Amino acid sequence: MSTAPNPVGTVKKSFVWSIVLSILLILAGIAAIILPPVASLAVTIFVGWMLVFGGIIHFVYAWRTRHAGGVLWEVLIGVVYVAAGAYLLWNPIVGLAAVTLALALYLLFEGLLEFVLSYELRPAPGSGWLLFDGIITLILALLIWRIWPIGAPWILGLLVGISMLVSGTARLMLSVAARRMLNQVV
Repeated sequence: MSTAPNPVGTVKKSFVWSIVLSILLILAGIAAIILPPVASLAVTIFVGWMLVFGGIIHFVYAWRTRHAGGVLWEVLIGVVYVAAGAYLLWNPIVGLAAVTLALALYLLFEGLLEFVLSYELRPAPGSGWLLFDGIITLILALLIWRIWPIGAPWILGLLVGISMLVSGTARLMLSVAARRMLNQVV
């Protein structure tokens, strides 16, 4: 006798994972708020490693597609990635200013996308939290812009922490609301 997968059980498991990951995001945000210089340095080092790995991926892609053309451009892009990543890893304090500015731009686009997502999901319960997340994210982007580059050593970690805390809370509230809605249906 075979049993078919239970779609309701699968959905409930995904809600549990969503809630757990939201709580972990909230805890990471609190840690970053408590130790902003450490969080700033960690973000810079993380970005440095991601750039190095991205450059290596470009090199591998150039090698694998060497007969298709465009190899020189892939290699040059890989060199830029690796050089930028290596610079951040060797000079993480100096690289904070650039990473902080990049974060401001990222938060600007994230906030705008949160607005769009909240508009798309507005009939769903808990979608107001996405709008709230978008507003907070845009405020954070503007705050970074206003104190850049003087506040780079601490603002990066602090604002990433606030963003993670608010995003985790918004995702938690959305997951809990969706779970309640599913429990009412089932």
